[in-house]
Amino acid sequence: MSIRRLPEHLVNRIAAGEVVERPASALKELVENAIDAGARRIAVKLAGGGIDLIEVADDGSGMTRGEMALALERHATSKLPDEAIDQVVTLGFRGEALPSIASVARLTLESRVRGAEGWARRLDNGALLGEGPAGIPPGTRVRVEALFERVPARRKFLRSPRAEYAACVDVVKRLAMARPDIGFTLEHDGRLALNVSPDADRPARVAALTDRALIENSVAVDLEREGIVLGGVAGLPTFNRGIADHQYLFVNGRPVKDRLLVGAVRGAYADVLARDRHAVVALFLDVPADMVDVNVHPAKTEVRFRDPALVRGLIVSGLKRALGEAGHRSMQRPDAAALAMWTSEPVAPAQSTIWERADPSGPRAAVYDRRPSFIAPPPQGRAEPAHAPPPETISFPLGVARGQVAKTYIVAEAEDGLVIVDQHAAHERLVLERMRRGLASDGAGGGIASQALLLPEVIELEETACDRLETRAAELADFGLELERFGPRAMLVRGVPAMLGQGDVVGLVTDLADELAAYDEALSLRERLDHVAATMACHGSVRAGRVLSVAEMNALLREMEVTPHSGQCNHGRPTWVKLAHGDIEKLFGRK
Repeated sequence: MSIRRLPEHLVNRIAAGEVVERPASALKELVENAIDAGARRIAVKLAGGGIDLIEVADDGSGMTRGEMALALERHATSKLPDEAIDQVVTLGFRGEALPSIASVARLTLESRVRGAEGWARRLDNGALLGEGPAGIPPGTRVRVEALFERVPARRKFLRSPRAEYAACVDVVKRLAMARPDIGFTLEHDGRLALNVSPDADRPARVAALTDRALIENSVAVDLEREGIVLGGVAGLPTFNRGIADHQYLFVNGRPVKDRLLVGAVRGAYADVLARDRHAVVALFLDVPADMVDVNVHPAKTEVRFRDPALVRGLIVSGLKRALGEAGHRSMQRPDAAALAMWTSEPVAPAQSTIWERADPSGPRAAVYDRRPSFIAPPPQGRAEPAHAPPPETISFPLGVARGQVAKTYIVAEAEDGLVIVDQHAAHERLVLERMRRGLASDGAGGGIASQALLLPEVIELEETACDRLETRAAELADFGLELERFGPRAMLVRGVPAMLGQGDVVGLVTDLADELAAYDEALSLRERLDHVAATMACHGSVRAGRVLSVAEMNALLREMEVTPHSGQCNHGRPTWVKLAHGDIEKLFGRK
């Protein structure tokens, strides 16, 4: 077959395949165009999940009649003043992406420059239907209808309208998060689904688009290194989600879904969050143009950094520092279902007690006492008699211990409410932080003391697992774990961290081998050992079911108050919750 030139409409359809995969991708291009046009307000309307209708209206600079004609030609753009495509500062330079979208849908483009009359052009799958005056306010309005209607091969791969709508909402949320100075509205099938005003600060905008509770359960991130600036909002580890859809990452104001950045977030939260839970973050990276390439992906959802290690280290350090400054904070949003259980006192059903009496005039008769019986299992709480006046609660954020419930939970009274602490989860975190302090300052902390085993223990493992442990034996000794190779498929344990006690040595070393195998060379040794330290801390913490004295309980509370990350255990669960005085009054109907 001889080589031939493809017709223009087919070239446009092929180009459309690069950027118009689904309604959300077309919507992304149109909203980005509105942002680049200097809009202060952007209104989006959808129908049928964006399959039937996408309409984007803005109050930006608008286009003249001649510029509109150019905007519908391939490779025409207002976003690239010269040939330096590596210096792009706008959200794109593919022209307005309009010809690609117009080639697979019915498109109406209306625009008006301030001080001039509006104009409209209408196309049907690439063919011009007509043009003429349009009465619209200054700005631009683009209407896309019947997407892929004449491209059945593409349309049949679209998902349900509900799924396509969800993707569209995610696109608008991410762009609205990137630009808090712009107001956004989103309507779907005539219903207002999103409405955020301009001029909101970044944390407020992020919370408005994700979860209002994020404001009270997050910390600010702010770090600069070698010209790269990192800012944003990081949710507390206890304020987590089961999926990673609540992680929003931006590079130079551009929403991206980059594996390097996602991996950095996971690395930063690795020691405070369970592996099946995901942090809620919105991170904004400002990177010099010569240090990042935004042209890796046609839709520009991925980026390439000149120094990936620098960027990754910046994110991990920024997040860890912000979370460390949060101290003992934990998510303060009592579970509604748990609180509902407090609204009524469980009472055993009324029982009848049978009393017999002898009736001198007839046979023995039974008399029933109908009074209700309040017999119930005894509570599992305990309180130790106080031999000295209790300390004032005003001095301590976590209050003073008043007792222990179910040999698991410490009940403390604080100045502003009631604090309940999970003793195992809390002590697990404290042990981990003690281990970290022992390893602080690159070994200047002296390492973690080791306790020699009276009889060294032989642990059989796979040969590859033994190889990994043997390779890291010197570093593991800093943790107080002394290992030696004992044949091809066994390790000899001579000492364990003193703060952990002997415990389950086999389980500890087995978990250690698994941890070292789970993380590749992209993570530093110290980051991998953080996971190992968390595993060790779990083995050595105070278990649920242990009776504590009041002095021990108060000592635990005081250490929590001065220990970083003590608001959550090593698996991301909260170590304490607080019922404020107002919450307690609501439980008893006083409010």
